[in-house]
Amino acid sequence: MAADIQSTFDSWEPSYWLSTMVVVTAIVYFRGWLAIRKTRPTQFPPWRLGIFLSSLAVLWLAIGSPMDEFADAMLSAHMIEHLLLMSVVPPLALLGNPTVPLLRGLPRWVLKYLIGPLLRIRSLRKFTHWLTRLRVAWLIMNVIFLAWHVPAAYDFALEHEGWHIVEHMCFLSASLIFWWPIIRPWPTGRRVYTWGLILYLLSADVVNTGLSAFLAFCTRPMYPYYLAEPNPFHMSPLADQVLGAVIMWVMGSLFFLVPAMYITLKLIKPERARTRYSEYGI
Repeated sequence: MAADIQSTFDSWEPSYWLSTMVVVTAIVYFRGWLAIRKTRPTQFPPWRLGIFLSSLAVLWLAIGSPMDEFADAMLSAHMIEHLLLMSVVPPLALLGNPTVPLLRGLPRWVLKYLIGPLLRIRSLRKFTHWLTRLRVAWLIMNVIFLAWHVPAAYDFALEHEGWHIVEHMCFLSASLIFWWPIIRPWPTGRRVYTWGLILYLLSADVVNTGLSAFLAFCTRPMYPYYLAEPNPFHMSPLADQVLGAVIMWVMGSLFFLVPAMYITLKLIKPERARTRYSEYGI
């Protein structure tokens, strides 16, 4: 077993393109964070810098580290990779309020001649606002999530590296859209918690639970790709599938349920306060 694990590590080749993009994004954000911190120090404390850089580190861990090689050989590792891309990287990145720091960190000529004209296109702004509406964002994320887990699409992505990259980009971009209405990073607008957000999160968890339960209780391996791929831990394809389903079920649900509980508490507290005041005739 140790030799098979070592062989998986040895077959890993670093993605210089991804590593370069992660480093460049970190530098751009850091430059912008330093600039905006001069005028908004309380809005951009050090923890925002740390949390955004953490999102980039997790992104690299998911698809730039040897984990990606294990994900090619194990469904359970692939599910961990998907969880990191969809439920860890996007919230961390958005909590860093990335829009303005990334813009201010760019060279002036890029902002003036490339980004600026795009930002002034009214139809493009309307389209991005439409994308982050609750119903639209929910559909985008869950349709992409389910579509890429169809056996034919799943195996196709693993067999073709270019499409595997497309799959990762779909997961990451769709999840950024999904988490945007919840976190609403500055300067999007004031963060407003509603009961609709709880339904938004819980219904997404129902989709995740449904797929996870299907994979967990299925009596045969659903993805033929893993039947031919040697498992470095010598797990059977079915056992690996069950493990991956349990990881996706338990951990995936937590990423939906914990924010839902937090929002519920935020909504209940004002109601309790209003009830307490009404008791005293206020």
